[in-house]
Amino acid sequence: MLKLLFYISLLSLFVSCIRQNGSDKFHPNILFIAVDDLRPELGVYGNKIVKSPHIDQLASESYTFLNHFVQVPTCGASRAAILTGMRPKNLIQLRNSVFAEEISKKPESEIPESFIHHLKRNGYYTVGIGKISHSADGLIYGYEEQPTELKELPFSWDEFLFDPGKWKTGWNAFFAFQNGENRQSMGNQVPPYESGNVGDDGYPDGLTSKLAIEKLKELSSKSQPFFLGVGFFKPHLPFNAPQRYWDLYDRTSIPISKNPIIPENINNKSLHQSGEFNSYKLTDEVPSLENIVSEEYARKLNHAYYASVSYVDQQIGNVIEELKALNLYDNTIIVIWGDHGWHLGDQSVWGKHTLFENALRSPLIIKIPGKNNNPENIKSIIESVDLYPSLMELCNIKIPHAIDGNSFIGLINGESNDDNEVAYGYFNKGITIRTKQYRLTKYYRPEEPKIELYDHYIDPIESKNIAQSNPEIVERLMPLLEKGNTGLFENNEQN
Repeated sequence: MLKLLFYISLLSLFVSCIRQNGSDKFHPNILFIAVDDLRPELGVYGNKIVKSPHIDQLASESYTFLNHFVQVPTCGASRAAILTGMRPKNLIQLRNSVFAEEISKKPESEIPESFIHHLKRNGYYTVGIGKISHSADGLIYGYEEQPTELKELPFSWDEFLFDPGKWKTGWNAFFAFQNGENRQSMGNQVPPYESGNVGDDGYPDGLTSKLAIEKLKELSSKSQPFFLGVGFFKPHLPFNAPQRYWDLYDRTSIPISKNPIIPENINNKSLHQSGEFNSYKLTDEVPSLENIVSEEYARKLNHAYYASVSYVDQQIGNVIEELKALNLYDNTIIVIWGDHGWHLGDQSVWGKHTLFENALRSPLIIKIPGKNNNPENIKSIIESVDLYPSLMELCNIKIPHAIDGNSFIGLINGESNDDNEVAYGYFNKGITIRTKQYRLTKYYRPEEPKIELYDHYIDPIESKNIAQSNPEIVERLMPLLEKGNTGLFENNEQN
């Protein structure tokens, strides 16, 4: 009898993965988790100090991409690239306002606005919670305005949900402090960190995980496959987390940047003055390119960042546990994606918004049904735009239109990618490429030097520009860089 019940349960799991649309192909559910400003500070990426047990456990059954790079080191533009599978082609596509200025305004057409839209058209029930596109709740409005009914992705979602709690609006919740106030309401007179004497739902990400758990219970009864996108805010500034996550760490053991100084042979225009960080006016010290913060303060900020990572790791763990409890885990693709990296004092910068490794490299972890028994750390270079075609391949859905991304499922199946290992990045009037050995960056600006070259085999922290002393390498790599040049910066001013 027990054996019969087991086979009946197994059959029901399989049937729940199938979408009947003229075929009997496998269509797994998808749980897509976007984490804001998450650099590869996780145990699975080799950090032995940070506490990320839930993500690390998932990674032990998944494929972890060690060299995943985003297209743009700013939230909205990076998300636009991964959702459309397209590298930026104009200056609007480098801005956080790309959804409001370009995607939201378009009528529905044959080309879907996002891969979520494409999944919806192919039988998936799509639900979003939190920050998936750019805004905190999927709606278009300013930080200090009331929400509108304008949607950033008007055709992608069957449902879009968010619980702002005591903060009342999405953007207030995004910059939340434990007392119900936020950066805007306090006129920026707030610190860039907080250790709150609250439970997990005392900050918005706890509310987001609760909402995701409740929605999973509803989705488990549906006959069609689902896409659930869950966007967590932390570790985005302010680095706020419940006290218990701060208590996980001995601050004296937390490392600080190995490269806190400006790289040799570059122009300071390649970096910035940590303006976003310094908008939190109650900072203990004010970092800039001329003022490296003290080791004591750097360690305090890293402690705050690590606490925020551990807090969001727990929320991710809560959602995944519910997926297991509902018997959905074995037929669900799970993606954990960091929307870009972050300089934790590296190159004298606190923030993103550069074309250096620290701002462009981020985590990408994918659990695939039926492939959990042989998890791997994949070293090949891939880009965020590659996720779109990869998911479609896993879901047996064709893409009838051209995109820039290339499926990495071949890598998972053990195929070589040696001829296509390059990632493109765009920002700050510049284009960069990352190959296995080099990062080459070209800036379209008057200030010299305009070309930067870093050898990751001997200088993985990008501390010295060697372009001038290696013209033959620059000459060899430049045609590859120019392949990604769509005239983005020539005769244009980036705002």
